[in-house]
Amino acid sequence: MTRRALIASGAGRYGDPWHPFAETSALLAEVLTDAGFAVVVDSDVDGALTRLEGVDLLVVNAGDPWRDGAAFGAPVAAVAGLTAALGRGMGVLAVHSAVSSLRDHPLWAAAIGAVWLPGVSMHPEIGRARITGGASAGSVGSGCGAPFAVEDFEVFDERYCRLQRIGDSTIVATHVGAAPGDVEPTAWVREVGAARVAVSVLGHDARAYESPGHRALLRTLALWAARA
Repeated sequence: MTRRALIASGAGRYGDPWHPFAETSALLAEVLTDAGFAVVVDSDVDGALTRLEGVDLLVVNAGDPWRDGAAFGAPVAAVAGLTAALGRGMGVLAVHSAVSSLRDHPLWAAAIGAVWLPGVSMHPEIGRARITGGASAGSVGSGCGAPFAVEDFEVFDERYCRLQRIGDSTIVATHVGAAPGDVEPTAWVREVGAARVAVSVLGHDARAYESPGHRALLRTLALWAARA
C-alpha cells in the first residue's frame, strides 16, 4: 500500500524572508517520493490541516506565523483537523523552522517536543556542520534507546541552539552548539498518544539537501513516523 504524505509548505503568514520554502519543500518531496510516498505539497498551511483525512504523514516545512508580533489565531477547522489527525495516529515530520511554526495550535509544541523562543534560541552563522548519530550524555531529555541508527554526516546548514525542550524525546542525532563542548539535538523522535512524531532542525535552504546523509536522515525519520 502506498502511503500518503502531505507537505504543509510555508507561504503567506507562514512564510518569511529567510527560508525558500517552495524550494525546500520540492526537495523534501523528492526525498519522500524516493522513499515510496505519494506526495502532495500544499502552500496553504491552514487549509492543508483541514485536509488530513487519509494522510499517513504530515510534513511541516513552514515559518513563524507570529514573527511580526501579531497572533492571528488559526482557523477553528485547522485546529480541529490537526487534533483529529494526531488522535488517529497520523505520523508527523517537523522540519527546521517548524519548531517556530503552528504557534496557534494548542497541541503542536507539546507534540513536537521543542519550541523556538525569540530572544533565547539562536543559531551560529550558517556553514558546514558535522552531525553525529546517536544521543549524547550532554543532551537534555534523551529518552531511552533510539529506535534506529543514524550515521554521522556533514551538511551545510544552520545549527539551531537553545530551543525550549518540552517533555522527553529520544534524540537520534546531535551537533555542536554555539560554544565548543555544547551538544545540541539535531533530530529526535517521540510518541504522542497514537501518533509518531519525528523532528529535524536541519533544512534551511537547498544547500542542506545536497548532503546524502541529511537526505538519508529525513527518509528514516519519515518512514519511522509513518510506520512504513
